[in-house]
Amino acid sequence: MTGTANRNDRMPKNRKVSIMTIASPTTGHRPVKPFWPSWVAGVALGLVLLLTFLITSHGLGASGAATDLIAGTGLAVAPVATQANAYLGPKVADGNPIGSWMTWEVLGLFIGALAAAFMAGRFRVQLDGAHRVGTGARIVRALAGGMLAGFGARVAGGCTSGLGLSGAATLGVAAFVFLALFFATGLIVSRIVRGV
Repeated sequence: MTGTANRNDRMPKNRKVSIMTIASPTTGHRPVKPFWPSWVAGVALGLVLLLTFLITSHGLGASGAATDLIAGTGLAVAPVATQANAYLGPKVADGNPIGSWMTWEVLGLFIGALAAAFMAGRFRVQLDGAHRVGTGARIVRALAGGMLAGFGARVAGGCTSGLGLSGAATLGVAAFVFLALFFATGLIVSRIVRGV
């Protein structure tokens, strides 16, 4: 927790205070910059996606980096078993996939997000929702949700960025089916586990 959040907790409940007025040089924290307008962020993401297609001949993706990491680690630890595996074998057919474009993209996303959070004064380590269900339960549910989302991404052949954004940009029918089911499932599950 930062000093900003602690100070906000002490504010009267009926008083509306912007986080930008709380985080100021007098508190020792960098002023928090506002988020981009959603339409500006959407246009920027669209341009990044277009440039990715033009420069690299493929779209954006992220979940495949985890598969590359597992396949590369398997190749180093148990090469025969990894090469014989029906799912991981094709990933390692041309060598270790850890150095693939997707690994560099995810690493760049992490570094860029970290730099942007620091520059905007928004970096903090926190566990959202823990105060409602407890830290242990929140961590278990977050990990379970992440594993299910990762499994779903592998079954679908891509994640929201790879299949959703890049697939929809190329007018792939599977991308639109995926996005519709992704959002519908998210709405249903959010109602089932409300408050988590």
